[in-house]
Amino acid sequence: MLKIAWSKIYNHPLPEGHRFPMEKYDLLPEQLLYEGTISQANLFEPRKLTEAEILATHDADYWQRLKNLQLTRKEERRSGFPLSDLIVEREITINAGTIECAEFALQYGVAMNVAGGTHHAYTNRAEGFCFLNDIAIAANYLLNENKAQKILVVDLDVHQGNGTAQIFRNEPRVFTFSMHGAKNYPMHKEQSDLDIGLPDKTDDAEYLKILDFHLKHLLDIVKPDFIFFQSGVDVLATDKLGRLGMSIAGCKKRDQLVFEAAYKNEIPIVASMGGGYSEKIKDIIEAHANTYRVAQEIYF
Repeated sequence: MLKIAWSKIYNHPLPEGHRFPMEKYDLLPEQLLYEGTISQANLFEPRKLTEAEILATHDADYWQRLKNLQLTRKEERRSGFPLSDLIVEREITINAGTIECAEFALQYGVAMNVAGGTHHAYTNRAEGFCFLNDIAIAANYLLNENKAQKILVVDLDVHQGNGTAQIFRNEPRVFTFSMHGAKNYPMHKEQSDLDIGLPDKTDDAEYLKILDFHLKHLLDIVKPDFIFFQSGVDVLATDKLGRLGMSIAGCKKRDQLVFEAAYKNEIPIVASMGGGYSEKIKDIIEAHANTYRVAQEIYF
């Protein structure tokens, strides 16, 4: 069964005019339920992270200041979100959801988080709508619990996974692969184990050719026993914060390549949704929904 982490707290209210589309976190499961791709049995309510799980990835001083709402105004602006008790609760719920998804993936082969993909969060700071790094926290959980020995992060958001790269720069058990817009945020890129910077307007054919080549190569040389997939749909040509030229169909094919590779090689995989900022909310929902449709088709 495809297990999906989702909570009402994912759709946290933001000030009017904020550019982050929080409503997608309610609209996406509603669409999947309406069309019959999933049922209520697929959804689970995540628990909350423990402090031990947070501190296995993030600095204690940073976590204490975040928890106590003591980030500076500059740090808060860098996060992109107004800091509050509710936003911190949202973060620890989303991040725990990715850990629980990892457990379900070990059982069923795949699991998915309606939110997450918070790859801009560093060990000691927030950035780009990310306070805590769910992929890093879940990867460290698996390593610390001896439930994985070699992890591959496949980050296909249009923005480089800079926080994830920083967190694992000295961790040989985690291989970070980020394929992103070369000229997009962040302007200063961290060094992943493999970075592929794509030129503006890269179309479906070129994108999929590059991804297919590198994904096959990485499975051969890294030999992962677990994959975290950051499946942001801000690669679309319609995205307000992206600069690539992909169609919704091309984005769906991207997801198919990743899930099929994991399935054929019997590697458990967790997908976190990542970014999506197209002008029309229906484009965001359709592209995200395709990720779930593809997973259901391949695995179940």
